[in-house]
Amino acid sequence: MLTTMGEPEPGRRRLYQVWKGSNKFLCGGRLIFGPDAGSLFLSTVLIASPLVGLCFQCVTKLNYSGSSEKQALGMPALVATILLGLADLAFLFLTSSRDPGIVPRNARSPERGDDDPAAAAATEDDVATPSTEWVMSAANPHLRLPRTRDVAVAGGHVVRVKYCDTCLLYRPPRASHCSICNNCVQKFDHHCPWVGQCIGLRNYRFFFLFISTSTFLCLYVFVLSWLNIAAQRGSHGGSLLRSMTGEPLSLVLIVYTFVSAWFVGGLTVFHTYLMSTNQTTYENFRYRYDKKENPYDRGVPANISEVFCTGMPPSMNRFRAWVELPEPPEAFDGGPLASRNKIDLLGPDEKADLEMGRHHHPGGVPAILQGLHYAEMEKNSASVHVKDRQSAEAPDPFMIPEAPRHDGEVE
Repeated sequence: MLTTMGEPEPGRRRLYQVWKGSNKFLCGGRLIFGPDAGSLFLSTVLIASPLVGLCFQCVTKLNYSGSSEKQALGMPALVATILLGLADLAFLFLTSSRDPGIVPRNARSPERGDDDPAAAAATEDDVATPSTEWVMSAANPHLRLPRTRDVAVAGGHVVRVKYCDTCLLYRPPRASHCSICNNCVQKFDHHCPWVGQCIGLRNYRFFFLFISTSTFLCLYVFVLSWLNIAAQRGSHGGSLLRSMTGEPLSLVLIVYTFVSAWFVGGLTVFHTYLMSTNQTTYENFRYRYDKKENPYDRGVPANISEVFCTGMPPSMNRFRAWVELPEPPEAFDGGPLASRNKIDLLGPDEKADLEMGRHHHPGGVPAILQGLHYAEMEKNSASVHVKDRQSAEAPDPFMIPEAPRHDGEVE
């Protein structure tokens, strides 16, 4: 709700404005980025640079080549490069700017009788869990919550979930807390510095499309650059080396895409394996499902279908919803006694002005403190210090002097 001037009502803000995580919000909370969203610009430059170079080569060949065959080959390559580049940048933006599956945090820890069944089951009388694995409730010191608890997932498997001290909740299965974004994320995979965002339940699909498209683009530019060099062998006497020196831009693109393909290509292969086995990067490094049964593995076709063919779950947070701000604590002013003491320091004129609602503060000093001779007070204070020092040095009249002793005398 807005006021007549278009400003929010006092005491009300949108959720994204008071969000305790480290995310950055744009467009009124519609776009959600991580705290390191600046790396998105670097990733865009790394993707666009080889594409601009390849497009420049295609345009150059189209304008200066007299061969109709080369013109026919150049135009499809130019169009395909532009479309693939736009698709790759779109997947990058969709990965970086959407809610990855942030779990709403609680304002207080769960208590007995709350919706959390673990809180209702955990009491001080429980002795099955060691004391080091219990969490004390801030609102109720007599209530202890277990650090972990077991929950059942699909297929009858039982998995262990952990209590998050930051978000004050038991994390859903496969969720984890990201220390960079300061949020618990559903089906947490990892925090990707290249996209500046967590990879989780709601953006993993676009992340995989982004890295796979980037891999294909690297191979595409690599192959076209080699074909361009090979096509110039006829004009260089059939020498491949002369063709490479005659096409320096193609040579740079070959080296650049070769190095990049190893990075994004290896990442694509790794996530293809994770997707086919229904694992996340976090689970693969932490739990090692190859040594035990994976409770989420339903077979390769079903695992791949879960990523690409299932509906996108809605966000658990309404970041544009209005929320009430907590009232700030009232400052303690000393109570009525302090106010009465302040009034007693006022003179008759100030008291009359206070009763009439006027302000009377000559020099900002009450009447009882006005007219004092501060120079005379400092002079008297100095004389008192001198007298104290002289009295300290004077002999004590009640002290009896001790008679001098001679050799051989005994007390």
